Amino acid sequence: MKVGIDTFGCEHGRSGIGSYLSSLSQILCNTEDIQFEFFGAEIDRYTYARDSNIGFESVILPDTERAEKAWHMLALNTFAKKQKYDVLLFPASSYAMPFLFRVPSVAIVNDIVSELFATKTIAERLRIKHSLKKVNKIIVPSLCVKKDLKRLGINQEKITVVHNGINHSLFYPRAALTSESEMIKPFAIRRPYFLYASTMSSPLKRHVELIKAYEIFKKKTALPHRLVLAGNEGSCSESIKKAAANSPFASDIFITGYFPHESFPALYAGSEGCLFPSEIEGVGLPVLEAMATGIPVACSKSGALQEIAGEKAILFDSSNIEEMAMAIEKIAVDAKFRKSMIKEGVDWAKKFSWENTAQETLEVLKSVLK
Repeated sequence: MKVGIDTFGCEHGRSGIGSYLSSLSQILCNTEDIQFEFFGAEIDRYTYARDSNIGFESVILPDTERAEKAWHMLALNTFAKKQKYDVLLFPASSYAMPFLFRVPSVAIVNDIVSELFATKTIAERLRIKHSLKKVNKIIVPSLCVKKDLKRLGINQEKITVVHNGINHSLFYPRAALTSESEMIKPFAIRRPYFLYASTMSSPLKRHVELIKAYEIFKKKTALPHRLVLAGNEGSCSESIKKAAANSPFASDIFITGYFPHESFPALYAGSEGCLFPSEIEGVGLPVLEAMATGIPVACSKSGALQEIAGEKAILFDSSNIEEMAMAIEKIAVDAKFRKSMIKEGVDWAKKFSWENTAQETLEVLKSVLK
């Protein structure tokens, strides 16, 4: 069986789905029975295939979203036949897939698609919905995403829940940091701090509400804790930066922009807690990574976060700023509760691994040929 893996739309490893594919590619390997091959822009050869025995086939296109989507619609099926793929895997399925599938295909949907539609044109919504209805199988990271696809009229029988994994060689409990200022490449970040790691792509990520909750926490406790917002900039960057700049605690709010994934373990380990107020997460992987690193988590009840975090995190209503502030305070001041959260979180995170994700993904790929 030869599996073609599409790298278009994965932002060269710099997005959530890019990180997903990078992690998966480190586990997948060619065997006598199964051969994998990545295809996409030449730059991705060094993103996904560099440290594996998996081949890479370059697709020469203008570096534009329009050209890449047109190629998927008009030329991908011919390309797949030429490469003799038995199965295609589309990690960034909402970015681009063909209109019709001439080769058995599996789509990975890590987004809550109905929320994603808020930023899409009518034509894009129809394209995504049509492709998801036509593709052979769909892999989702949570029951939350599966239920969302049901609301969009997608056949539930072809959807399989495969949870994302954690790289436990990177994310594990580390010795407590003692110095106030720690160099976490490429930044020097002063402790103590709370961390929110997420792209600034939607108001429903609730960055602004978190800043307001943080202000309430600071006014009430007068504690020295800072707030670090780490993640790619997006359509909401300016409003978030404005809210931080106008805060009475602006000097204690640090916005990093893009943060290298390999540096996140140290960033988590140095923090007092992971705060995750987003309401539109289909995966919630940073919550699990934080738990695995041995820090307490407070997160939204919405999206997949309650499902992924189980009962090992403080859950709050992201639209209730006072409730969010209370959760921050609980992590900061209740040492006994904090210790219990850390132990339970580490144990919970052990259930998630990329080895399991890869094996379950492989079973889905095999099933489309039966």
